[in-house]
Amino acid sequence: MQLSGLLARGSGFFRIALLYKGLFIVSLLLITSFCDVYSQGNLLILPRRVVFEGALKSQDLTLANTGNDTAKYLISLVQMKMKDDGSFEQITTPDEGQFFADKYLRFYPRSVTLAPKKSQIVKMQFLKSPKMEPGEYRSHIYFRAEPRARPLGEKETDVDSTAVTTKLVPIFGITIPVIIRTGESNTTTTLTDLSFEMIKDTVPTLKLTFNRSGNFSVFGDIVVKHISNQGKETKVASVKGIAVYTPNVIRRFQCNLEAVPGIDYKSGKLRVVFSTPVDTKTQKLAEADLQL
Repeated sequence: MQLSGLLARGSGFFRIALLYKGLFIVSLLLITSFCDVYSQGNLLILPRRVVFEGALKSQDLTLANTGNDTAKYLISLVQMKMKDDGSFEQITTPDEGQFFADKYLRFYPRSVTLAPKKSQIVKMQFLKSPKMEPGEYRSHIYFRAEPRARPLGEKETDVDSTAVTTKLVPIFGITIPVIIRTGESNTTTTLTDLSFEMIKDTVPTLKLTFNRSGNFSVFGDIVVKHISNQGKETKVASVKGIAVYTPNVIRRFQCNLEAVPGIDYKSGKLRVVFSTPVDTKTQKLAEADLQL
């Protein structure tokens, strides 16, 4: 019997174990979209991504246990690809135009044990090599929760050796991207394919496509405003932490809009602004309008 697969959905890792007559265990690892998710289970991580550029050679990550139990996390580097819908898939070989960052990175410690409501620093270092070509390198640092040990004295539940028993052991994990940038950026972004629909006649929804070109990834926030025929502007949506990672050139995206009293989604237009914070300012990356 063999069970294998890969699925991008949700925001945590889960291992499903099958015990057959006590002889073997087969696991299915579900790898999920966690690039823009910063907490899973009781683990909170700041910042949400690490970027090495310019003269920056080290950065600190803060891990915090927001739960009521002590938790241990094992730390490693993994390689991920982004799909057009924004979900992620683990890979071992880079796609064309993709470069892994792991061989230029060091981090410590390799595991952390956090008491309830406590935090700890994980240090990351960039080891620059003269052989690095200009461009962007990316790997993901993975924090995997170690399953809690069975309490001392607790006995294993008897298993019927003539039947198949399913045992679910949730293993929570979270990853964040670690990016190295060398050289100058020639990246541009546009927003296209804007469309509006009313889902089930009650939920106003906007769909659009991010188009990225150039040598670096883009990430930022979008704000959607409704502009009435009289020129009145009303913010109807705000989404933070949207990314399009190299080598992807598009990302399809949709978000629900607020059903604000007085807003008529049958008239006026929607204005979408995609921007990113730079120091203390905000840099606009792209803007597009949709006539309703």
